[in-house]
Amino acid sequence: MVQQLSQTVIYPDSDGQPMAENTQQFQWIVVIKENLEILFAHRPDVFVAGDLLWYPVEGDNKTRQAPDAMVAIGRPKGHRGSYRQWEEDNIAPQVVFEILSPGNRLAEMNRKLMFYDRYGVEEYYIYDPDRLDLAGWLRGEGGLEMIEEMDGWVSPRLQIRFECPPTGLELYYRDGRQFLTSVELHEQAEAAQQQAEAAQQQAEAAQRQAEAAQQQAEAAQQQAEAAQRQAEESEQRARRVEEELTAEKVRSQRLAEQLKRLGIDPD
Repeated sequence: MVQQLSQTVIYPDSDGQPMAENTQQFQWIVVIKENLEILFAHRPDVFVAGDLLWYPVEGDNKTRQAPDAMVAIGRPKGHRGSYRQWEEDNIAPQVVFEILSPGNRLAEMNRKLMFYDRYGVEEYYIYDPDRLDLAGWLRGEGGLEMIEEMDGWVSPRLQIRFECPPTGLELYYRDGRQFLTSVELHEQAEAAQQQAEAAQQQAEAAQRQAEAAQQQAEAAQQQAEAAQRQAEESEQRARRVEEELTAEKVRSQRLAEQLKRLGIDPD
């Protein structure tokens, strides 16, 4: 009976509501969602989505919610029209984020809190960019319980840090890097590229200097070898001259001795 029901029930991929009511809300949704994608880029078992309808109950297309950002740990990456929990090993998103807009009402946020509490969310965070107000809930023995102090809070599941300076919410990766917008990430990548190119140019200049120094060293070596050869040749010539003089002296002495034996004074 349940199988027949699930085959006939239609689960729309859209609730007809806009993703965001203004550019500020939209930017925060994108920043959180995309940085969470970066955070788990190397985890094939973590699914991250933004403004995706989540149906927790099979056969019930009225019970649904579309968190501004959600993380389902233990589910594969991939495209989905909606998150149908019974098709996801019955794993509920563990972490959800909501970004408030001026149109959000207290009753609506209470309904969302009750929904997330009932259907198994472990961490729930709400940020109001207009009032710079951040609130969070963590699942305890009695369900979702409000976190008393969010400034400096570290998400148990995500290991990201929340900071609440007077300028507004800041989110940080475990290694201390801050969540950035796509423009800021692009600028950072460009700066890194420029630094890499400058380092490459410096390395090439150093290589050229090393090659020039090598050439100078080789030239100096060649000059030293030439000077050594010249010194050796001069030494050889000096030895030959000395040998010739010695030979001439010996010949003179022999001649003088012969003359003396003949009774002739060689002087």
